[in-house]
Amino acid sequence: MADNTPHAPAETGAEMDYKEHERTYSLFLTLAKYGTLHVIAILIAMAFGFFTSAGFFSSFVLFILISAAGIWLLRE
Repeated sequence: MADNTPHAPAETGAEMDYKEHERTYSLFLTLAKYGTLHVIAILIAMAFGFFTSAGFFSSFVLFILISAAGIWLLRE
């Protein structure tokens, strides 16, 4: 027969560290938010650099500007 006795602390009703859980989830949301911002900024800058005659330096400046504007808009 299968052994159905609890083995982990959560299964036995141990106290959870909710403050740490909320801090970790907040960090995850922040990383996802700013990571998405930078991926979008680099895609726009790459499209600007590849499909126009602007070149690398201009697309890098555009990336910096989009990133700075996005960080300013997404701050809490």
